[in-house]
Amino acid sequence: MMMNVEEIKEYLPQRYPFLLVDRVLEIELGKRILAYKNVTVNEEFFQGHFPDKPIMPGVLIIEALAQAAGVLGFKSQEKKPKDGYLYYFVGADEVRLKRPVVPGDQLMLEASIITSKRGIYKFACRASVGNELVGEAIIMCAERKNEIG
Repeated sequence: MMMNVEEIKEYLPQRYPFLLVDRVLEIELGKRILAYKNVTVNEEFFQGHFPDKPIMPGVLIIEALAQAAGVLGFKSQEKKPKDGYLYYFVGADEVRLKRPVVPGDQLMLEASIITSKRGIYKFACRASVGNELVGEAIIMCAERKNEIG
């Protein structure tokens, strides 16, 4: 199942410049997701990180993975932010960043559900460019119901 950016925005509350998932290529509900972020020289963070050698900040790679995981969690349960649900990033373990991500890269984002208990999700996540591993982490998110209005 493929999702374009407009469909992704139904499942993520983030917006420009912080929406870091451009397209979902595959999703197996309750199991895994494969998505990507096109990294362009026009990204605001490249103005300061670093002006003479633009590199995507590692924390934004982790955030992109968490957003892809959030789409998987939301879509698997058919819950949406507009219905008053949010996924909060609550932790990351075993974080390893292997190589820089630079303008022109297509950052592939993979997340698989490890566990889901009482609204706490744990995901095994991997980021890559081409066939090269960029980073990986175990990411935890907490689903919360917010009061609307």
